[in-house]
Amino acid sequence: MPSASDSHRPNNRIRHLPLLFAALLSLCALCCATPAQAADAASSLVIVGGDRSYPPYEFLDKDDRPSGYNVELTRAVARVMGLKVEIRLGAWSERRQDLVRGDVDLLEGMSYSDERAKSVDFSPPHTIVHHSIFARKGGNRHPTLADLRGKEVLVLNDGIMQEFLAAQRTGAKVVPVPTHADVLRALASGKHDYAVMAKLPGLYLIRELGLSNLEAVGDPVSAQQYCFAVKKGNAALLARFNEGLAILKNTGEYQKIYNRWLGVLEPPGLSWSEVFRYGAVVVLPLILLAGGAVLWSRTLGREVAARTAELTREVEERRHAEEELRNRQQQLVQADKMAALGILVSGVAHEINNPNGLILLNLPVVMEAFRDAEPILEEYYEKNGDFEFGGLSYSRMREALPKLMQQMQEGSRRVKLIVEDLKDFARQQEPGQTAEFDLNETVQAALRLLANLVEKSTEHFSVSLGAGIPRLNGSAQRIEQVVVNLLVNACQALPSPERGIELATWFDAEHRQVVMEVRDQGTGIAPEHLPHLTDPFFTTKRESGGTGLGLSVSSGIVKEHGGELSFSSAPGAGTTARLTFALPDKESLS
Repeated sequence: MPSASDSHRPNNRIRHLPLLFAALLSLCALCCATPAQAADAASSLVIVGGDRSYPPYEFLDKDDRPSGYNVELTRAVARVMGLKVEIRLGAWSERRQDLVRGDVDLLEGMSYSDERAKSVDFSPPHTIVHHSIFARKGGNRHPTLADLRGKEVLVLNDGIMQEFLAAQRTGAKVVPVPTHADVLRALASGKHDYAVMAKLPGLYLIRELGLSNLEAVGDPVSAQQYCFAVKKGNAALLARFNEGLAILKNTGEYQKIYNRWLGVLEPPGLSWSEVFRYGAVVVLPLILLAGGAVLWSRTLGREVAARTAELTREVEERRHAEEELRNRQQQLVQADKMAALGILVSGVAHEINNPNGLILLNLPVVMEAFRDAEPILEEYYEKNGDFEFGGLSYSRMREALPKLMQQMQEGSRRVKLIVEDLKDFARQQEPGQTAEFDLNETVQAALRLLANLVEKSTEHFSVSLGAGIPRLNGSAQRIEQVVVNLLVNACQALPSPERGIELATWFDAEHRQVVMEVRDQGTGIAPEHLPHLTDPFFTTKRESGGTGLGLSVSSGIVKEHGGELSFSSAPGAGTTARLTFALPDKESLS
């Protein structure tokens, strides 16, 4: 029997899922690590754990040396990042415990789950692993998860399918065993009813172990994201591996490693007995040959049609999985950026508040001291004439100084107000938390945050806040986020500061609606783009860093509040964004 390390073939390749993650995610993780952590990650020996029986991803070859896709990928990352690694393969459950105890620093292959993410930090997935049901030949060829109820099902101990079957509440009697090879041997020996495991390793082991009475049956039951994993909080090491994966992807080495290992298994060739059997058909009478040919043709046609339908379904499932992975990756990048921004805003606000608080505390003391000293200075001035005071003549400073201190106090109060607005904007709010709020006050808070951007973007900015607008019920913070997004888009649409922006709010009594409009004199939007403005990830500013999430998130927030966000525009004629909130018919306006 050939060894596991000799069984892959260069011509047996499947197209791999693209490695979707941005270098920005690595930079965010590095920023969260302490300098000591970053230095340790760069210079210390990294102990890497893995499963000893999970070919072709990771396994011990005939010489008991670590081999497989995960092993080669780990070593390539270590090489490009200048890391020293020692790879230790063993029973999967033991290696998971080693990571928790700190005996290993990183697992080179681990499927993501929300439960695991409580104690482990994951890299972006470097591939997708499909899991299937395995059974002995001669039984049900198309079982589903529902067919597992009451059956004894073999799974890897502490593996992702043990968690998956429990979460799906299949009602199966789960039987965990130490390795994937043990899973298949137990099933082949007639024990238990089914096994659930990764499809490619299962087919690989069936061939290598000669378990000819086993097969993968039915459609794949799960597609799991396969990642590097570190102990919770080891951000520095995870960031190094994320960055290494990005380098391998960009240089093309990741693709070569993927193709070397994750190829489809070769179909078995014809045996000599089959060759002689089919050859014997040639000597049969012509009538039997013709009839056999017709029958074979029809059977082959049905098999080809069934296989074509199966391949079409698998291609469609993979396309959906790739698209979902791409969308989730972009959402994670954007979420990390926003989380980092919130942390930065909170930290900066705290640092500004401390010295600004001293200014607010000390200015009244300085003003009071000047008022106490003023009679003495006046007496000196009357007896001795004008004199220099703070670099200017006293006759000027006695009028200017109170005004200067008053302006300083007003400026410091404004700084405090802006800082509080920033902290409120960045603060996370509990889901479902609502209260009455004033739309005009929310708009004014957003304007304070964007005062500098608006001033730089346009010389013609006007605000008209309507009087007597009824209060709304919801989250003022989330509506403020919508106003900020609309104003930022309006500023970015202006080709020059000579173009203007108008913001207005009012109450439409006839239709019982609270309305806010943001009108800009920008470049406008093409008609074919208008219906897609609130679609997730749709943007016309991808080159300048746009993510396509701002208006999508804003639309969702408005819908949560029972409102509507609409746009009207024409190329070169500017854009109008209208935000409307309908009031209940019986609501009092008092």
